[in-house]
Amino acid sequence: MFEAHFQTFEDPEGGVALTARLAAFREELVRRQLTGFVIPRADRQQNEYVPPSEERLAWLTGFTGSAGLAVVLATEAAVFVDGRYTLQAAQQVDVRAWSIASLADPPPESWLAEHLTADDRLGYDPWLHTSAAVERLATACTKAGAELVPVESNPVDSIWTDRPAPPLGPVTIHGATFAGEAEADKLARIRTEMTKLGVDALVLSDSHAVAWTFNIRGADVSHTPLPLSYAVVPKDGRPTIFIDTRKLSNSARDHLERNAEVREPDELTDALTQTAQSGAAIALDKATAADALSRLITSAGGKPVRGNDPVALLKAVKNQTEIEGARAAHRRDAVALARFLAWIDREAPKGTLTEIDAVEALETFRRETGALKDVSFPTISGTGPNGAIVHYRVTRMSNRRIVPGDLLLIDSGGQYEDGTTDVTRTIAIGTPTDEMRDRFTRVLRGHIAIARAMFPDGTTGAQLDTLARQFLWQAGIDFDHGTGHGVGSYLSVHEGPARISKLGTTPLKRGMILSNEPGYYKRDGFGIRIENLVLVTAAEIAHAEKPMNGFETLTLAPIDRRLIDHRISKKELMWLNDYHARVRREVRPHLDEATKLWLDAATEPLP
Repeated sequence: MFEAHFQTFEDPEGGVALTARLAAFREELVRRQLTGFVIPRADRQQNEYVPPSEERLAWLTGFTGSAGLAVVLATEAAVFVDGRYTLQAAQQVDVRAWSIASLADPPPESWLAEHLTADDRLGYDPWLHTSAAVERLATACTKAGAELVPVESNPVDSIWTDRPAPPLGPVTIHGATFAGEAEADKLARIRTEMTKLGVDALVLSDSHAVAWTFNIRGADVSHTPLPLSYAVVPKDGRPTIFIDTRKLSNSARDHLERNAEVREPDELTDALTQTAQSGAAIALDKATAADALSRLITSAGGKPVRGNDPVALLKAVKNQTEIEGARAAHRRDAVALARFLAWIDREAPKGTLTEIDAVEALETFRRETGALKDVSFPTISGTGPNGAIVHYRVTRMSNRRIVPGDLLLIDSGGQYEDGTTDVTRTIAIGTPTDEMRDRFTRVLRGHIAIARAMFPDGTTGAQLDTLARQFLWQAGIDFDHGTGHGVGSYLSVHEGPARISKLGTTPLKRGMILSNEPGYYKRDGFGIRIENLVLVTAAEIAHAEKPMNGFETLTLAPIDRRLIDHRISKKELMWLNDYHARVRREVRPHLDEATKLWLDAATEPLP
């Protein structure tokens, strides 16, 4: 019925192939005189989405989540995942060969300290771990009397005989119409931050930072228009970009060479060595810079200065052009969402649709806007118990029919040149149970509490996080993920450094775009999440004694009124009715007559 263009539904490999790979990997470790090895879900720049050539964790274990780590020892092996992926890992990983453990509490280092023995040699690839991660591994090894051993080449690659080639996505120019600021001006602001740090040079190890600084985009990974690359910015003189020049058209190369030297990626180590030999202090991003870079600078006589990448915060605060682009992207996306939600309401109660049908339909409606470049992440379409898997990704094997009595959780987004979207709606198929309505209303009240929040300038996401959880906590329940993440401008749908979570320590600044997405998940039952993107703005409060901020909601899509029970308060109801009136006002003129009628009913004020 609908043709998907960006997302596939193939099942991950399993069974005999994975068993053979683990055995072959252990043989390779013996050959290298290693008794264990650490395999992170990472590429050289710690990207969330990595090219197929870097999917070592998935190839070896079968686990396809976006965050995880594996440890293989001589007789034991474990896969470590966070709370989003506990159920998924249990379905994908052979639990006879691998144990599944926590990525955070307790961390993998605790497992290592218990399972390593004296004289063990634990290997790691210094290009796939940050220095902080390596230090934690080293501490665990020291406790056990074991040795941590950096390797020159990754043993997974030695047995991965059909490993895909690195990507060569073409680089495009992200012009002033969308970027809103010239590269030279961005470089001047970056150098101001470098002066504050007291460094001689800055390594941009995060490809998102390179893309933002030099106003380029690419196609090297799925769902994020990322050109895999590095850059080195000296305090004086021209910066250098390290990128495979086969990705560059003549116009893209000319664009880059206006502000930087362009060199091949394998020249990075020589260039850094040369800079470090003078004793230079070189800033590295502690979140994305590989331990190999820190080791290289130190061995050449330089001083690695590990800290927060100053570009991350500059990039997170959107300029007026990017803000207007985000608003336009969300209005465009809202038309596709309304068409999809009307279609679901019409077709799903018949009991013939599947989760994959929903994914393909929503992508088709977005493609029909004429502006979609990609989906911003693989659409999460989970009905019934699949909805309780926080980052569920439907495959042909797991694909479930959408039937009356179920909830459908659909979390999706689009990449448009003027903005990136991310929205989740939970839809009642048929008549919901009282439990479903209770849980949905508690999630909605938390969502509204964030949307209506007013807070002093300098407030962090951690200080707001409890607002989203308070009504769930009153029932003795919670959700095992953050309330909100930052969102890029035609870049990553998950952008730091700001977030709304228990760990969100970065102050929220005007111009940041974040998600507002509390949820509830009943194992083997159903999942609920309500997500809008919000923009941090100035809040006008009479007689305020300090600058105050609030949120402007960017997402424009109806929230399912059938799932709301009587516990919603008068102020919450006013917010919801005002929001639905705005959705109707901004989206209705762009819809066909049938969808207009559906939208009128879906946004009718609740009494």
